[in-house]
Amino acid sequence: MIPGDVARRIRCVLLDVDGVLTDGGVYVGETEDGRAVELKRFDIIDNVGVHMLKRAGIRVAIVSGRVSPATRVRAEELGIECEQQDGGFKLEAARALLEKHGLAWSEVAFLGDDIPDVAILRRAGLPVVVANASAEAKAVAAYQTRASGGRGAVRELAEVVLRARGEWNRLMEEYLNERDPERARGAGTGAPNGTGAYAARA
Repeated sequence: MIPGDVARRIRCVLLDVDGVLTDGGVYVGETEDGRAVELKRFDIIDNVGVHMLKRAGIRVAIVSGRVSPATRVRAEELGIECEQQDGGFKLEAARALLEKHGLAWSEVAFLGDDIPDVAILRRAGLPVVVANASAEAKAVAAYQTRASGGRGAVRELAEVVLRARGEWNRLMEEYLNERDPERARGAGTGAPNGTGAYAARA
């Protein structure tokens, strides 16, 4: 569990990419004219986690020590910042974001998976790793997700943090009501508030 006082201090969640937002795999090829092509697989379930963090007023950003167009595209889709530094200098990417927004390390949660993330994990107020993280990363983490990288770990972290802050249920209700006006009014058929036959089986 994440202590409530720690969770309530968090103003920013930083995410590694390879091995966290993805399973670490990269598809590499080239076009007929010789241009390099790189593709990555992202888990769509993480979208909800990022969305909920943003609804709670928490800044979400990607930090990477490797420049990748696929990462930039994913960040744009999620509507979050993306700081990439070539050469594996991920700590510098994180520092740039913190300085830009006037954030202290104690206000940052970071989700990583391997040795290149250790420097940030050691500084973050809430250092978190995915289930299949390296032993070195796990050794400096305060929390470990049940999900592996690229398998909904970001979604899981978002819920854990927001539950610890006491905000998850409210945010979820708002989210559901926006997408189901009948549920919000408690009217209509089909038991919009979960009072139908299937509710008892949940």
